[in-house]
Amino acid sequence: MSENPDDERLEELREKKMEELRDRQQGGGGDAEAQREAQERADAQQEAVLKQYLTDGARQRLNAVEMSKPEFGEKVKQQVAALAQSGRIQGRIDEDQMRDLLKELQPDQQSFDIRRR
Repeated sequence: MSENPDDERLEELREKKMEELRDRQQGGGGDAEAQREAQERADAQQEAVLKQYLTDGARQRLNAVEMSKPEFGEKVKQQVAALAQSGRIQGRIDEDQMRDLLKELQPDQQSFDIRRR
């Protein structure tokens, strides 16, 4: 069975990340340049996973959420990547499934009743 080029790229990114983590543990510390490169690789890996598992509609919805609530958008991206890497995603996530996931991950909103006397 032939692998998808995205799968090969994703596997390469995983291997680089693992090597980097091993080097960091052995070396003790690292400079800012190495940390920045590591972050860029992690971001690229996350984007590859999102492209693979999200439909265009789901990606647009996620981008809209990220524009309005960056922290929440990042949390959702991490959750989708974690689900994908653990093998819990069957097929691709469409816009309706993304909407359900966003509702599920959204923190409980408190309502405030203001009464005037």
